[in-house]
Amino acid sequence: MVEGIYKDLKNMKEVLVLGGGGFIGRNIVQFLIDRGDCNITVADIKSGSNFESIKDDPDKADRFEVIIDDFSDRKSFNHLNKKFEEIYMLAAVVGVNRTLKNPHDVIRINTMLTMNTLDWVSRNPVKRILFSSSSENYAGTSDLFDAKIPTDESIPLSISDINHPRWTYAMTKMHGESAFIHSAKELDFESVVVRYQNIIGPEMGFGHAIPHIVERFIKQDNGPIKIYGHDQTRAFCFIDDAVKGTIGAMENSNSKGEIYHIGNQEEISMEELTKYIGKLLNYDGVYENAITYPGSVSRRCPDISKAKSDFNYLPKFKWKDSVQLTVEWYKEFFESGKAPPSGGFEPPEIFQSKRD
Repeated sequence: MVEGIYKDLKNMKEVLVLGGGGFIGRNIVQFLIDRGDCNITVADIKSGSNFESIKDDPDKADRFEVIIDDFSDRKSFNHLNKKFEEIYMLAAVVGVNRTLKNPHDVIRINTMLTMNTLDWVSRNPVKRILFSSSSENYAGTSDLFDAKIPTDESIPLSISDINHPRWTYAMTKMHGESAFIHSAKELDFESVVVRYQNIIGPEMGFGHAIPHIVERFIKQDNGPIKIYGHDQTRAFCFIDDAVKGTIGAMENSNSKGEIYHIGNQEEISMEELTKYIGKLLNYDGVYENAITYPGSVSRRCPDISKAKSDFNYLPKFKWKDSVQLTVEWYKEFFESGKAPPSGGFEPPEIFQSKRD
């Protein structure tokens, strides 16, 4: 049992992490469990196999519970029988490819996750809820409003084409922000919103740029490596920094009703990213510029000064270190001969032809 001030489990803060089996969620859970000052309940549709190190440690297992169910179904919330002080609402369908393929599922699942959570909270009061949003909410802002970059939290949220399946995810995140912000007063809880900005790290999933790039290098034939969207820019943030920023936003007493960017301000091009990964993987072949996924924005880089000012958020990992740590994990995965759960890389040309 944990000794000292945190020994009495009954007096510990109860924390619910919806979507705690996902990339960001499980890292938040691990951090909080290691810190030792709260009891954690994970609620997710995914298996709890990611938490074996917690379950095998008696001091940590006593403060940890996993509930596996489909929380887009309202009845699943009946399994939650504790009085929670804080809820991290991280559950969502993510990934560009999945959004392009199944926009209806993205809308249905993400919307129901939001509404089911608020329905449960209406009958089970909590102190504070943190909703995880996304930089995808700025899909059309740069082009339509000529927004300055780095982009702060005050600029308009917009999408460039309501008919495009890519932006169904962004719409559910805008809906979620609005739902939690405007329900907070009626249901008497404090809301906090974080907009994640290209969070990366080991085991981040397979529906993202870096795993796709590593897979193409590992499985390449004699042809050139394509650089999709070579002149587009992004700013990548390592998971450890994102976790500390998220918890900082949740636990800062002045964050009530606020919106924060959680990310890194080191803006790089996709060409820089691809060629750096090639260097890490000892590639000395030819590169070729190519189209990118439909709907991808030309530039994206957050202004994080508000989070820095309010709770001293300052990323420690430089982009090259973040990318290297991420690439090392995926290199080992693909070289082992394992197959991604989602089936692996799908080139933008597939979705471009469907869109056309």
